[in-house]
Amino acid sequence: MPVQPTIVGGNSDTRIELPLAMANRHGLIAGATGTGKTVTLQRLAEGFSAAGVPVFMSDVKGDLSGLAKPMVSNDKIAQRVSTLGLSGYQPRAYPTVLWDLYGKRGHPIRATVSDMGPLLLSALLQLNDTQSGILYATFKIADDQGLLLLDMKDLRAMLSWVSKNAATLRDEYGSMSSSSVAAIQRRLLVLEQQGADQFFGEPAIELRDLMQTDFSGNGVISILDATSLMSEPRLYAMFLLWLISELFEQLPEVGDPDKPRLVFFFDEAHLLFDNAPDALLDKIEQVVRLIRSKGVGIYFVSQNPLDIPDSVLGQLGNRFQHALRAFTPRDQKAVRAAAQTFRSNPALDTETVITELGVGEALVSVLNEKGQPEPVQRVLIAPPQSRIGPLSEAERSEHLSRSPLRDRYDQEVDRESAYELLKARAEEKARMQDAEKPPGKKPGRRRQSAAEAMLNSAARSIGSQLGRQLVRGLLGSLLGNKR
Repeated sequence: MPVQPTIVGGNSDTRIELPLAMANRHGLIAGATGTGKTVTLQRLAEGFSAAGVPVFMSDVKGDLSGLAKPMVSNDKIAQRVSTLGLSGYQPRAYPTVLWDLYGKRGHPIRATVSDMGPLLLSALLQLNDTQSGILYATFKIADDQGLLLLDMKDLRAMLSWVSKNAATLRDEYGSMSSSSVAAIQRRLLVLEQQGADQFFGEPAIELRDLMQTDFSGNGVISILDATSLMSEPRLYAMFLLWLISELFEQLPEVGDPDKPRLVFFFDEAHLLFDNAPDALLDKIEQVVRLIRSKGVGIYFVSQNPLDIPDSVLGQLGNRFQHALRAFTPRDQKAVRAAAQTFRSNPALDTETVITELGVGEALVSVLNEKGQPEPVQRVLIAPPQSRIGPLSEAERSEHLSRSPLRDRYDQEVDRESAYELLKARAEEKARMQDAEKPPGKKPGRRRQSAAEAMLNSAARSIGSQLGRQLVRGLLGSLLGNKR
């Protein structure tokens, strides 16, 4: 039985539908602030969920949690439903799971330091080539020593140990100056202040929990509250890139399924690309290009199409363009660029129409069943069936209390890892030194060993007692950086 397409909207002549078989060819939702991008995103998410496709979306403004509640109809909604001829329109709620990297407005999302890997950490910390090399070596040494890098205190303790033992490690791993290690440690302190210590740890997110359907066959919509993350854009970007890279690494090839296995919506997409080094941009392009065959669709949401690199923009087959303003030369360039990305329609002056669109209107071009872009159409976006606007704090708390994932992720786990093992080694060495002291010597203050001093210093500066499991960085294997 063929899968029904998801309805996007329509006009006086036709209804626009997105064929689900083409939904993993990625897409772009663009437009100026206040033109209706969020409603388009919400409508698409509903369509995917109703078709049994799980959805993950980042919620930058805090509006999308309303998917968990039915729409309260009003005259404007009724008028648009009538205009589009949506006879089967009924307000309804959709199955949702709320997430939050900081664990305040949703279930915590965590990953281990090892899962993140040295490539993304180097970019996150903005390390130079020398510092990046030391970070790579630290991961390799921890692996060789059987030390688990699970949370921030593990990484800090490991870096301190590497610095203290640089002379003995030099022949196998190269020179690692104490000044470079200290620079990395300072960057880690800054990252901790931004809340990264809450992200790194266990229990780490299991990707299968982002790919669920409910008992009625609806795809579960996972909503990441990113309102606080917007003040830490680098952490936000690195998390999103890590997530899609993990999916690419773990999911098997499926070719062209009749519907996606998962669809991502990344709001404020420019944060993925701003100030990213060329090597990282190349990997983003690679992941976007290849993850389609894993049955994953990625939809970027941004104000300006120019926010997306051309190498990525060219891979986004489904386009939803809301109004753009043309007040500055850059604005005018964006309008021209957006118009040129559509398959032309003789009945539309696309470049002019982009500046004339009203709220809730968009220029839409989706891929047909053969994978060909349809001519651009000016359409009204269909109204969502779920609430436009966020949950109240009371509704959010009640929703989280009923979540089936509450017991799996809300309680932090602290396992024995690099920090604990290095500390135990230092304490054992100190005991052995005490036992070897000559008899009859007056007791006095024991001189602290260098290793013990290092670990005690790390313990004081780190604070929280998180512990995590070492898994070889999956992203590292994807990017060809085997440790």
